[in-house]
Amino acid sequence: MPQDDRTRSGYTDPMPPRSSPRPDTDTAAVPRQILVAGHAITVSKAPPGLHIAATPIGNLGDITLRALETLAGSDVICCEDTRVTRKLLDRYGITTPLSPYHEHNAALMRPKILARLAQGDSVALVSDAGTPLISDPGFKLVREACAVGLAVHALPGPSSILAALSVAALPTDRFFFEGFLPAKEGARRNRINELARIGVTLVLFESGARVQDSLRDLAEILGPRDIAICREMTKLHEDVRRFSLADAAAQAERLETRGEFVLVIGPPSEETGRMSEDQLDMLLREQLAHGSVKDAVAAAVELSGHPRREVYARALALAHKDEPE
Repeated sequence: MPQDDRTRSGYTDPMPPRSSPRPDTDTAAVPRQILVAGHAITVSKAPPGLHIAATPIGNLGDITLRALETLAGSDVICCEDTRVTRKLLDRYGITTPLSPYHEHNAALMRPKILARLAQGDSVALVSDAGTPLISDPGFKLVREACAVGLAVHALPGPSSILAALSVAALPTDRFFFEGFLPAKEGARRNRINELARIGVTLVLFESGARVQDSLRDLAEILGPRDIAICREMTKLHEDVRRFSLADAAAQAERLETRGEFVLVIGPPSEETGRMSEDQLDMLLREQLAHGSVKDAVAAAVELSGHPRREVYARALALAHKDEPE
């Protein structure tokens, strides 16, 4: 997930004095407050329950007043990385204790968090950036809290998915969020072949280390579609570039790869709803390499848009052609 960046132009709120109590200490005697534009605002204790609070994806100014009040008014804030969340809290003078909750300690921490909730505590859950439960382990905590009848409150706000969709200039009436593609080439290409049958705008996360390879695979398998490459959303070096997928793949080597990427890929046009002959052959070869002709045909019919008889004949031809002499 993208990290925060306090150097973005437009930040006007001063940092709180360094003498402020640390947020991971006992703050029972410290007034609950937030600092906004140099003004200290006293807040009430948050109501009991689990509060799912969206936090900035880059620009620290992108947080709601309600989220700030809840973070300051909670008994504890559960977060992925205390160092990342502390930057946000320092920005607004919030001294609520922090407790790490991430994929490596979630199984151990969940019973402890649920016990606090059962005692009537207010617990805020945040991710390093954006809306919790999107590409992080928070859903298990929410599920178990709901299962035992504990209150769960949503505090909506920043999301890199919606931010990228809003500037992509691609259809947004229907979209499919995929998250990260598999890291290994074979698994990635298989997954893209599956995504090819989804005729709506696609939204994917990608790392700088893999974005060039992913763009080439996406262009080869998805065919003629449009793409918006959104890098470092809301941060100092935010960059949004719009291409055809073919052009994006051709220029991939010159792409700046530092930072976090959201790829927004438009749906296929009606004219390109079916795979080309070359794409069909590539799909069949990949499927034949891992299974029988029958299984390859079934998968290709579902993904390609071509009639079964045509796909079956092509699969037999390819299977015969690829047999050793």
